[in-house]
Amino acid sequence: MSRRYDSRTTIFSPEGRLYQVEYAQEAISQAGTAIGILSTEGVVLACEKKFTSKLLDNDGSAEKLYILNDNMICAVAGMTADAGILINNVRVQAQQYLKTYNEQIPCELLIKRICDVKQGYTQHGGLRPFGVSFLYAGYDDRYEFQLFTSNPSGNYSGWKATSIGANNSAAQTLLKKDYKDDLSLKDACNLAIKVLSKTMDASSLNSDKLEFATLSLSKLEKGKTVRKIWKDEEIDLLIKESGVLDEKKDDDE
Repeated sequence: MSRRYDSRTTIFSPEGRLYQVEYAQEAISQAGTAIGILSTEGVVLACEKKFTSKLLDNDGSAEKLYILNDNMICAVAGMTADAGILINNVRVQAQQYLKTYNEQIPCELLIKRICDVKQGYTQHGGLRPFGVSFLYAGYDDRYEFQLFTSNPSGNYSGWKATSIGANNSAAQTLLKKDYKDDLSLKDACNLAIKVLSKTMDASSLNSDKLEFATLSLSKLEKGKTVRKIWKDEEIDLLIKESGVLDEKKDDDE
C-alpha cells in the first residue's frame, strides 16, 4: 500500500505519514547506540562502534563524535556521510554568529538552525531526508549544561538522559531506572558504560567498541568549557573502574 506514497517526500499517505522520513528513521535504528547523560558537572556522550577493523587507521580520531564549537560537541547515529554535511553547516553557523556578535551562539539557537535545514529536506521534491540523528551536548551562560536530540524530520527536544540508534528502547528503560538529578560527571560516565554494556550486541566491552566524550567546565578558567574526546586507554581504564566487567562475569556464571 505504501508504494503509492513513498516515492517522494512531498506526498502524504492517507494516514498523514511521510514514508521517506520513516525510512530515514529506520536507517538510524540500524546504527550503533549513542547515549547522552546530563550531570551537575557536565554532559557525557557515549557511542557504540558498530563496525571495527584492526586494519583501520583513524589516527585516534572518533567516528561518531564531533566538536561543533568551543561550547558544543555531538554524537551521531545513522549515515555518517549525511552527518558530515550537517556538521559542516553547524560549524559555519556557529562561526558566523561568533564573528557577528563576538560571543558563542546559544545552544538551542544553533540546534534550531540546523533543524531548519533538516526539515527543509522533507518538503521539497527531488530531495531525501538526512538519514542521521544527533545528540548535542552544550553549555551557555543562560541555561548552563544542556542535552538535546534531533531526528530526520527536523524535530528537536531537550533531555536529562536519552539514547538514539539501535536498542534505543532498552537503553531508555535502563536510563529511566538509574538516572538521578544529582549525578556527578563520574557517576554519569559509569552509568553510560553500564547501559551500553547491557544494550550492545558485542559479548565483550572495550575501547575497540566504544567512543566516549565529555563536556565540562575548566577548573582553572572560570566559564571556559573543556571538550574531551577520550583516548582508547582512558576508555579501557573507565570500563575497568566502573566494575561492569565483574558484573558480566557474575551474570555469566
